[in-house]
Amino acid sequence: MSARPPEHPAGLAPREARALFRGGLVTPTAGWCTGWTQANLLAVPRELAYDVLLFAQRNPTPCPILDVLDPGEVSGPLLDGDVRTDLPAYRVYVEGELVEETPEVTRWWRPDLVAFLVGCSFTFEAALAEGGVPVRHVEQGRNVPMYVTDRRCRSAGSMSGPLVVSMRPVPADRVADAVSITARYPAVHGAPVHVGDPAALGIADLDRPDFGEPVRLSDGDVPVFWGCGVTPQAAVMESRPTLAIAHAPGHMLVTDARDADYLLP
Repeated sequence: MSARPPEHPAGLAPREARALFRGGLVTPTAGWCTGWTQANLLAVPRELAYDVLLFAQRNPTPCPILDVLDPGEVSGPLLDGDVRTDLPAYRVYVEGELVEETPEVTRWWRPDLVAFLVGCSFTFEAALAEGGVPVRHVEQGRNVPMYVTDRRCRSAGSMSGPLVVSMRPVPADRVADAVSITARYPAVHGAPVHVGDPAALGIADLDRPDFGEPVRLSDGDVPVFWGCGVTPQAAVMESRPTLAIAHAPGHMLVTDARDADYLLP
């Protein structure tokens, strides 16, 4: 199968996108499969799964759980596919160290691994665009910028780490709209955690994100920050479990759930 990017990724069905990724296409997924929910992935050994679940429960804004698969399972109600092969890129951590970034993780998979699907802010980007709020990283063809902050998450058992945020530049006169639109999606991070000065989050330079790529602010834009599902990976790097498998930041799992499933009335 060709690994060339499609001309119109927004119009693809999830199974079509996953087939491209399974065939070797590596690309950020912002703007893909409009109307279909995207998810972060974290898979850990069973003995750590309760700590991860509790960490997410205690930090629901950056870590909203959409589903948890049984040990060894690679598909579930939100995914008629395979979490080992159907994302465009993965990261593998051993003792908290990044040892490989790879387009599939079948050789790393074990029957004791528990996969967590965590809500992703890409899910509400179509609603932002429909509401007249520009999504700059999609316009610029870039991966969304993500930053490790100086805010600490509430720890849980062996899991501890900092809050990670994604940033989207928003015109100052549309910030209130961005807040109200995204607040209706609490299962995929919801409203922003901060608007304005990045230094208030301990971010020294917007042009040097910890994950993703820098995005240009247009005149009149304000940086707006949302909780990010890379937060569990930051906790993995700090807490150093024996093994963890995650999505490469910005390279998400396109699920078979609809964005509307997570929209508050």
